[in-house]
Amino acid sequence: MAFIGVDHGTTAMRFALIEGEKVLTFELGRAEAAAMSEKEILISIEKKFGIETGNIDLIALTYSMGDGFSEIKDLKKLEGRGLRSTEGAGKKTGGGTRVFDAVRNSGIPAIALPGLHTGSKVDPRMKVFSHLTSPEKLGIAYHIRCLGYENFVVSDISSNTVTLAIASGKVIGAIDACIFAPGVHHGPLDLQAIRNVDDGLQTANQAFIEAGALKMTPYKDREELLNAAEKGEKTALLALDTIALFAAMEIASMQLLLKDYEVTGAVFLAGSVGEVEYVQKRICKHLGQDCNSLGKWHAAIGCAEIARDVFAGEKQILGVDVDYP
Repeated sequence: MAFIGVDHGTTAMRFALIEGEKVLTFELGRAEAAAMSEKEILISIEKKFGIETGNIDLIALTYSMGDGFSEIKDLKKLEGRGLRSTEGAGKKTGGGTRVFDAVRNSGIPAIALPGLHTGSKVDPRMKVFSHLTSPEKLGIAYHIRCLGYENFVVSDISSNTVTLAIASGKVIGAIDACIFAPGVHHGPLDLQAIRNVDDGLQTANQAFIEAGALKMTPYKDREELLNAAEKGEKTALLALDTIALFAAMEIASMQLLLKDYEVTGAVFLAGSVGEVEYVQKRICKHLGQDCNSLGKWHAAIGCAEIARDVFAGEKQILGVDVDYP
């Protein structure tokens, strides 16, 4: 039995294969995937995983915000690509679209995972915001659930920061990237950003893309920032301190939501910045508790675990209903 999960990340498309006890992973940069044909993408999956597409039992796919549906659905039943609109927060490269269409047109059995939004089964107070999280974050949370945790908070920190709360094995809320804690590149619109948008100097999406902690530095991207931090450069460390502070605040707010459900839980950090030891230590210090660390592959692995368990007959994943087969 072979199951694949696909993480539509900010910078790359990540794939994970679960076949028995074997777990394999690989990634394609989003620009790289955009330049490939659908056939080339499928060939890449076959070569990297050493498997023929006809032997794949189920793929769990994530795409963009996933805000056009609220159940885990057979890809054949999904309207369009599962979005309310193609406009929104984030950079468009076309790589995710190419992978989505390659899977949909391949005939391989596949399911689409939804994001969390006003149509989802979450704490109704969270629905003051139209969108809570994109679907790959469900992959991260489900992987943690598969590790045996029922109550926890997980914060995915990289280009942006998104934090989820899970109580009694069900996701009850999340804080999306454009609402609170900044990441490296992305963050909420502050007063000056709102003025810039109103004055026509930039679009709201451009403001979001440029609202991360990187704006406090002379560095051009995350790699430069992290390299400078390793060298102890004060500007880089200040940016990481800023990310860690606000991520800790966001985690604490989700812990407050758990408390309202009369549970407490472990804290997990994920993402390329969440993996950085310096950031981990700062967040642990702010929270006054230990945090568990996950690598960049766990969203894709969690999606593959969802595919495996949906194939086995699960009708709910983290409280999200399953419409398959």
